[in-house]
Amino acid sequence: MSNDASSGGGPGGGDADMTLAFELEALRNLADPNAVFNDARQWTEYVGVVSEKPTYVVTNFTRKHRIRQDFFSGPRGVIESLENVREQFDTERHVLVGTADDDAAAADAAGWEYLPFEQAADAAGWTIAGDDDSEDPFESSDRDDWP
Repeated sequence: MSNDASSGGGPGGGDADMTLAFELEALRNLADPNAVFNDARQWTEYVGVVSEKPTYVVTNFTRKHRIRQDFFSGPRGVIESLENVREQFDTERHVLVGTADDDAAAADAAGWEYLPFEQAADAAGWTIAGDDDSEDPFESSDRDDWP
C-alpha cells in the first residue's frame, strides 16, 4: 500500500483518495491498532471499522485502543455498512481489510476491494499482535531448581 509518488500521496491523489475499512477481527490482530489508524490516515481519506458484532463491542474496542474512526457499522451488518459508507464517502477506492472468506464475500457484495489482513500488514509495515513476544520466557527454562 504505497503512495503514488507523483501525486505526493495527499488527499485527492494516488492512494489518498481511498476509504479504508477494517473488519474488527483484523484490528484485534494488530499490536497497536491506534498506531495503524494514525498511519492509515496519512494515505487514506477516511478510515473506520465494520463488524457483525454488536455496536458496544466495537465501541469498547475502539475506546480501549483510543481509535478515532470516521465510521463504524453500528447495528447494521457488514454488507449494509459497507454499502452505506460507499454512499456517504465518495472516494475513488473503497478497501476492506479482513481476515476471513466472509469478509472477502462481503466486500465483493458491496462493491469494495478486499485486502487480506496479512497482505495489508506486510505491505504497510504494521506489527501483528504476538510478533514481538512470540516466545514464552518460561517455556524453555534451563533452571533445574524449579519444583
